[in-house]
Amino acid sequence: MTGILLQIPMNSGSAADSIHNALGAAAPLPEQSITLWEMAVKGGPILIPIALLSVMAFYIFFERYFTIRKLSKMDMNFMNQIRDFVHSGNVDAAKALCKNTNSPVARMIGKGISRLGKPVKDIESAIENAGKLEVFQMEKNVNILGTISGLAPMFGFLGTIFGVIKIFYKIAQQNSLDINTISGGLYVKMISSASGLLVGMIAYGGFHYLMHMIDRVINKMEVNAVEFIDLLEEPVKG
Repeated sequence: MTGILLQIPMNSGSAADSIHNALGAAAPLPEQSITLWEMAVKGGPILIPIALLSVMAFYIFFERYFTIRKLSKMDMNFMNQIRDFVHSGNVDAAKALCKNTNSPVARMIGKGISRLGKPVKDIESAIENAGKLEVFQMEKNVNILGTISGLAPMFGFLGTIFGVIKIFYKIAQQNSLDINTISGGLYVKMISSASGLLVGMIAYGGFHYLMHMIDRVINKMEVNAVEFIDLLEEPVKG
């Protein structure tokens, strides 16, 4: 009887040790964090052209943004002054006002004023040609953003493909299938795809936002061009 009682705590102690060991083995490993710089380094050399494309995209966007924003500003009293000068026959003052006003509308109207005395069709053609030049200047380098939006993801996918090729080449050399080799190498190579997609999305959004700004300026130019042609056909006040 005494032997049985002595065996009970010993057995219970062994069971407790087994449970403790099992819980210890099942305890989750501490999570490992990775910084953006470490992630970029693991992405490989393909991230260099992607980084260059991102710098180019940001530079073009902000340069065009501030340029177009500056060109879109115009004195609301500009056309009223032009109307007064044209009706009073003070063409030189109208030319001077257009010359001193830095906006696409002013340069376009100035080209029309320089054709005063000619048929209205010739004036309209001159204004239209001047408007096309202004639009071309505003759209300068904007299309590069559209190119970057398609090119950056391609670089990213290319880096991932090269990485996958290296992974399977390593597996073939080892003549064994190791899940750590596949998962550890694949997540690193997906960094290039994610980076390329991110740069492409930024460039794509920036491209369409700038085009929206340009469309608003073009609308102002068309409205003022029509207003200028209309005032040429208005009767001169005595």
